[in-house]
Amino acid sequence: MSSATTKSVVGLGPVTAAVVEPILGSGIKFIEAPTEEDIAKADGAIVRAAYVVDKKVLDKALNLKVIARTGVGFDLVDIEESNRRGIPVVITPGSNTNAVAEGALAHILHLSKRLGPLTKLVARGKFNERTNYPVGDLEGNTLGIIGYGRIGQKVAQLAKAFGMEVIAFDPYANIPDGIKVATLAELISKSEVITLHVPLTPETSGLINAEALKTFNSGTLLVNCSRGALIDLDAALDALNSGKLGGLGLDVFDPEPPIHHAVFDHENVVLTPHVMGLSKQATLATFIDAAKGVRDVLDGVEPKAIANSISYKEVIQNRKAKE
Repeated sequence: MSSATTKSVVGLGPVTAAVVEPILGSGIKFIEAPTEEDIAKADGAIVRAAYVVDKKVLDKALNLKVIARTGVGFDLVDIEESNRRGIPVVITPGSNTNAVAEGALAHILHLSKRLGPLTKLVARGKFNERTNYPVGDLEGNTLGIIGYGRIGQKVAQLAKAFGMEVIAFDPYANIPDGIKVATLAELISKSEVITLHVPLTPETSGLINAEALKTFNSGTLLVNCSRGALIDLDAALDALNSGKLGGLGLDVFDPEPPIHHAVFDHENVVLTPHVMGLSKQATLATFIDAAKGVRDVLDGVEPKAIANSISYKEVIQNRKAKE
């Protein structure tokens, strides 16, 4: 195929060429480390989660016909500007579902079994002080899942394997009657462990604030592998110090990278740098799904999922109107 008809796709953030090139096919050139000129000429972009795609970036990529985000979150992509320019924003739901769900369970286990303080205790030669850190159980405890999409459902499956009772709240999802609760307040009142799996919206920002934390059962474990701004960290620290929270697990922060917060130093906190969805298998699947989405759009085929607030048909109509 001649260079005149070859399309180009750039990686914005680290994207492995060896994974995406076979998916894009011979008619599409992938540029792993693009220059400003490459970005200006690019037909498509595969964008990592931490890369901001705002109006300034879009102004540098005037030929862009598709953006593919490696993941399901799109907080850092200017959706309205993409709509206006007729650029579909492809997302890859499901590619990291298992990884995030396993990560949430890992945080819960870490907190329940007191792995952090017990590791330090042994390392510091204080073995005989082990009874100062009672180890908890998952079996028989109630896990409250806030957000019952793909990840929330997988967490429920894994938690049941540990013998946990599972309840869930999500006003937008179909939840089985046996585990559905009517309100967030009801979920909080019935849970010993709570895990968050909702998108960041004006409605969910600050969802777990001081007022909500006051209603938690004493010693509740709270895990967030969703979006950092869902939790008020000042209030969470107060709840840890008062005993309302028995432990806090965070894989996500606001902003990222985070500014150091005093809650990070609490012994009943476990922190990971937004990597629970980046297991080897999940990363590979995300790259593949993103590349498929880019290829589909460039071939004139509707992709499986987009984040645009208007339909795919409307997005393409907007693009054609500008050509």
